[in-house]
Amino acid sequence: SDGPLGKLIIEQVSDALIYADRSARIVRWNSAACQLLGYSMAEALSSGLDLIIPEHLRVAHWASFKATIDSGRNKLQGHPTLTRAARKGGQKFYIEMTYTLVKDPGGVAIGSVVMARDAIDESKSNARPVALVRTAHVIL
Repeated sequence: SDGPLGKLIIEQVSDALIYADRSARIVRWNSAACQLLGYSMAEALSSGLDLIIPEHLRVAHWASFKATIDSGRNKLQGHPTLTRAARKGGQKFYIEMTYTLVKDPGGVAIGSVVMARDAIDESKSNARPVALVRTAHVIL
């Protein structure tokens, strides 16, 4: 159990919070993730991450996800990166995210958590990603 304070924080943080276990099954999905990606909590929980990964990025994503989980090392640890995600209707869009591994007390990776936000300022007529892609691979 997350405890009462942990549940409140997860639910009320303004960025999308998505936690997936080692098998990439979504286990935590907050209200900001619902708003950003369009899936209800019921739709997302127990689904796989393919739900939000554009099809053309899946091969690269899964190779990177598996290598990161298996090695227990994450090159992006805490560094924001820009990638694409897919909303419920299939619309692809840029997100800025931070990604980290979650490890058990023995140091074994048990899953990963992402904090994400829309990376485009839609209110401007020349909407552009707010960050530059700084990595050749995609991790989500």
